[in-house]
Amino acid sequence: MSKADTFRALHHHRAPEDPLVLPGPWDAVSARVFAEAGFPALATPSAGVAASLGYEDGQVPADEMFAAVARIVRAVDVPVSADVEGGYGLAPKELVERLLETGAVGCNLEDSEDGQLKDPHAHAEWLAEVRAAAGDRLFVNARVDTFACGAPGPERTIERAALYVAAGADCVYPIEAPTEVLPLLRSGIQGPVNVGVFTEEGPSPAELGARGATRVTFGPGLQRRATRALREIAARLT
Repeated sequence: MSKADTFRALHHHRAPEDPLVLPGPWDAVSARVFAEAGFPALATPSAGVAASLGYEDGQVPADEMFAAVARIVRAVDVPVSADVEGGYGLAPKELVERLLETGAVGCNLEDSEDGQLKDPHAHAEWLAEVRAAAGDRLFVNARVDTFACGAPGPERTIERAALYVAAGADCVYPIEAPTEVLPLLRSGIQGPVNVGVFTEEGPSPAELGARGATRVTFGPGLQRRATRALREIAARLT
């Protein structure tokens, strides 16, 4: 079984209170820490990687992002999925080739640009091209940015999710969806649902699983916690 097949299988036949928990490494060291802790797979956060490279989120040149992902993949034996934002303007075939060159087994692809939602039908067509180019070699996590872009109606989220699943997405990620709407989203979305945890407060992964999360990711939250800890260490050195 390939790493991509292994990663895909981790998303299925899970108990409601046992979602797939995917820490987000931002460099090789953090990836090794998470792998050594026993997590079966990892998912890079674009904002966390950007911070490690000295950029703001959304400002990393594509070559630097792919190089960073490749270093993370090389550092561990577990499958790694990569957040590659909106695809950096690459054609689907080139995007897939660049991802596969890094060794990643999956990707996050968002449906907004500069804070504005993309046309969902056009985005679904683009996702279908990504799926056609990738075959079963990549697990596609289609981010739905309705809540993040000020269009928070669950109905719009479910409509977009249906288009993306029909286009071949393996998982849907309604980023910033409030926990209280997760059961509604779960009932309306076919296939796995990704839920993001960005702060230390709020429901645990098990509680999110009970509300409908198939998998739980952390965005740049873990990198930011590590940075705060490093600041505290630095302060004690003075």
